[in-house]
Amino acid sequence: MAFTRGMIGTMTSPLQTRVLPLIGPGKIGLLTSGGDAPGMNAAVRSATKVALARGHRVYGIRHGYKGLLDGQLVPMDHGDVDDIVRWGGTVLGSARELRFKEPAGKALAQDRVMEFGLDGVVVIGGDGSLTGARELSKLTTARGEPLRVMGIPASIDNDVGCTSLAIGVDTAVNTIVGAVDRIADTARAHDRTFIVEVMGRDCGYLAMVAAIASAADAVLYRESGRSHDEMLSHLEQTVRQAYRPGGKRSRAKRMVVILKAEGVTLSSARIKEHLDEALLKEIPTLETRVTVLGHLVRGGAPTAMDRLMAARLGNVAVIALENGRTAMMAAWRPPVGGEETMDKDVRLFDLNTVLTETAALRAATSPVAKKRVEMLQAVESIFAL
Repeated sequence: MAFTRGMIGTMTSPLQTRVLPLIGPGKIGLLTSGGDAPGMNAAVRSATKVALARGHRVYGIRHGYKGLLDGQLVPMDHGDVDDIVRWGGTVLGSARELRFKEPAGKALAQDRVMEFGLDGVVVIGGDGSLTGARELSKLTTARGEPLRVMGIPASIDNDVGCTSLAIGVDTAVNTIVGAVDRIADTARAHDRTFIVEVMGRDCGYLAMVAAIASAADAVLYRESGRSHDEMLSHLEQTVRQAYRPGGKRSRAKRMVVILKAEGVTLSSARIKEHLDEALLKEIPTLETRVTVLGHLVRGGAPTAMDRLMAARLGNVAVIALENGRTAMMAAWRPPVGGEETMDKDVRLFDLNTVLTETAALRAATSPVAKKRVEMLQAVESIFAL
C-alpha cells in the first residue's frame, strides 16, 4: 500500500526541518517512560499493530530510557500485545534514567540506535519523557537521517501542554470519584469530615474535576493562589456551615468532604489540626479524618475513553513517522492550533511548543490553566450549599 502526504493533511509547516522523506518498511521502537498511566498499554498495542500491519518491525524498549541505554530492546509481534489493552500500568516498564541527560548517555543512545537499526521511536509519557523525546530526535539513524521521534502524552496529572487530555486522566478521575463516593458513605454514617488528598503534582486538574464530579464540599488546588490562612479560613467556614445551618442553608448536613491536590503545600495533617483546634469547642461532635489516595489513583484497568484515545494517538503517531514527521507529539483535541492529521480529533505539535506550553501550564500562567481556574471559581461558591 502506498502512503501519501495527504494522509496527514497538507503536511505544510514553518518547521521544515521536521519534515523528512517518506519511508518504507523500517524498524520502530516503542518506549514508555515516567509515571505509569492507565491506557499506556492501549497505546503500545495500537502502535504495535498499526506498525506491523504496515510492514514495519517493532521493538519494545524495556524500562524507558534506561532500557534504551542498556540495550533492552525486544522484538514485538501481535501476540505480545493482544490482551494488554485491559491492563493498567505499562507492560514495557518504566524507570528513571539520569544518564540520558549527560553527553555520555546520549552517545550510548546513539550507539543503540545504530546497533538495532532503529528508524523511529514512539515515546509515551509526560513532560520528562517528551523532553527526552526531543533529545532522541537529535540522533542519527544508520540511513544517515535524523531519528524519527513521535510523542504521545500520558500523564494522570493532565499537565502536558497542547492536548486537552493525556492518557490516564479519565481513569484517574473515575478512580478518585469512586473512592470519594465510598468515603462519603462513611462520612455520612458517622457525621465526619474527611480531607481526601489526591495526586497531581504541580497541577490541580484531578482535584478540581473530581471535586465537581463527586459533589465535594470544598477543593484546594495550588492554582487558586490562596494563602494557607485563606485556605484554612475557607475550610473552617465550610465545616461550620455544614454543622450549623444558617444563611441560605436550611438544614445541617453534618458531613463534609474536602478534596486537596498534592501540589498544595498546606499539609492535610495541618488542615485536620486547624479544624480540630478551631471548631471542637463549638462543635463537640466534630470528627475529622485524613485519607491520602496516593498511588491508588495511578492503577486499575483503563476506562473506555482512555483506551480509545490511546488507540487513536498510537495510530496517528506511527503514520506520522512514515510521513516524515519527527520531534512532534500527537495531541488529543488540542485547545488551539496544531497540524491536521487523518484523525479529526488528533493534531501534531512540535515538541518545543509542547514543552513550552507544559511549563506554562504547570506554572499556572498559560491561558488553559487560567481558564480552568476561572471556570472552577465560577461554581466553587455553591459547593458547600
